[in-house]
Amino acid sequence: MDFSVEQVEIPYEGITLPGYFYHLNQEPKPVLIIHGGYDSTGEELYFGGALAALQRGYNCLTFEGPGQGAVIREQAIPFRHDWEHVLSPVIDYLQSRPEVDPAKIALMGISMGGYLAPRAAAFEHRLAACIANDGLLDFQVGALKGLVDKEQAEHPDSLNRLIEDLMKKNTNMRWAIENGLFTFKASTFSELADKTEPFTLAGVAQNIQCPMLVCEAENDHFFQGQPQKLYEALTCEKTYMRFTAEEGGEEHCHFGALQLFNQRVFTWLDEVMSRIECPAV
Repeated sequence: MDFSVEQVEIPYEGITLPGYFYHLNQEPKPVLIIHGGYDSTGEELYFGGALAALQRGYNCLTFEGPGQGAVIREQAIPFRHDWEHVLSPVIDYLQSRPEVDPAKIALMGISMGGYLAPRAAAFEHRLAACIANDGLLDFQVGALKGLVDKEQAEHPDSLNRLIEDLMKKNTNMRWAIENGLFTFKASTFSELADKTEPFTLAGVAQNIQCPMLVCEAENDHFFQGQPQKLYEALTCEKTYMRFTAEEGGEEHCHFGALQLFNQRVFTWLDEVMSRIECPAV
């Protein structure tokens, strides 16, 4: 399969966001935007959907936003909950390219991107479709407060000391919190919890107008139960897609069964795109 890839810089609030634009030729085609989540890099997104998009006849743009990849490491810009302000310049950029059919722009967010992408879709209505891989209604590190009693949770110093002790015993927790401190530019767990509190689609999900695909991994160790909550909050056209242990797609973001994931997701996306009428020439 022949395709071209360009390393691109997308204008955003006085700086640029790094990305890769993959295209099959110079003709206008449907395009899938892909971004990751809590700890992603742009390069891994080639395997996380860009190659599959090309194989199914789509062009693809992958990018890193605030809190991600080079944007946090080189420009020190942390995550923001109002992701529509990130996505709108990305769509502006795509609509300036002749290889893009502007009526057929879709978005997929991976992992924590399962919050970010629907959040953007709630306010950016130029999207033809949105895919949450996997669905996430609430991304709040503050949920870890449930590990301690109410009195401790209400006292930041006590809470921070307790979380630090838990981090010494649990490497997964240590990584998750240390990465959060870095990508949200927080100095303590309690500050991190406060900064992640706005990351919820409650009261927002009903603003989404484009068709939504909400994916679920049966044994997701991060966001168990969240996809169903997002799906129930949606009022737009919506589809729920569950991947099970029997299929091999039960882990977080379906790693171990990406071919199955891509086959099912792009079949859904093909059907959505087929209903979009081309403008009269």
